[in-house]
Amino acid sequence: MVTSAALQGGMMISPSQSISLQLGVSLLAARAGPRILLPKHFWMRHWSKIFCTMIQVSSFRPLLSLLPFPQKLQLLAGDIRARGGQAAYCGVDVTKPEECRELIETAVREFGGIDVLICNAGISMRAIFDDVDLGVLHRLMDVNFWGTVNCCKFALPYLQASKGSVVGISSVAGLHGLPGRTGYSASKYAMTGFLETLRIENLKKGLHVMIACPGFTASNVRFSALTADGKQQGATPRNESKMMTPEEVARIVAKGILRRKRLCLMESEGRATHFVKKFAPAFLDRMFYLVMSREPDSPFK
Repeated sequence: MVTSAALQGGMMISPSQSISLQLGVSLLAARAGPRILLPKHFWMRHWSKIFCTMIQVSSFRPLLSLLPFPQKLQLLAGDIRARGGQAAYCGVDVTKPEECRELIETAVREFGGIDVLICNAGISMRAIFDDVDLGVLHRLMDVNFWGTVNCCKFALPYLQASKGSVVGISSVAGLHGLPGRTGYSASKYAMTGFLETLRIENLKKGLHVMIACPGFTASNVRFSALTADGKQQGATPRNESKMMTPEEVARIVAKGILRRKRLCLMESEGRATHFVKKFAPAFLDRMFYLVMSREPDSPFK
């Protein structure tokens, strides 16, 4: 469990792709004591999500689903304050550097600095490369990769000053290519390369950089994934009830920050992928193909 003493007084920014995941981080942090900036990121209807961990917010969820996104953030920020935390929020499109600058400046203006930046804004896709419009891949790179770069660029001086943490929420698809998700895998590999280089450049400055790789997590990311022509698919091809919950992801990310881990693998599939890739990558190719081809309406049967 994350302790109050461990996180007390920190300032956390959580750019996020889903209300579930950001809610967990934000309310977990509120219980522990940090001050939180909730960015409402927008990209093709992809608004930030806030995830709940360790704090009972089940009564919130039916209400949140009925509210426009700005009111959701207002409600959540108010609840964090009621729990003794400090919270603010800022409207941001992470593909626009000037808006990311405003996000960071808002955090510094409100709280005096930054201790943790969690880069989780992202979109997915579901189409084979033969069929996909190249614009879909550009959109994924703009949000998943450039969104991370933009936020890190303006937060870096404050994170260096606090010897804080940058967390990139990657994916198992960032460990090994995921068929039907070429743009998604490419954007996560790019994020990993950028963050690993950022870590090396800051070896003597005390900056902690962690790459977190959840497996399939129950969120809206598959419902809003882009198809070959750039439209949202509107449904999930997988059984969401068998996936990791946002609460589980939030706990693991928080523990990884406290332990200043480099790579955060979250479940058996991620650990197995990381291990098998070193010794039998061709076998892993076949396994990934087999698993993904069994999805309903798989694009590459």
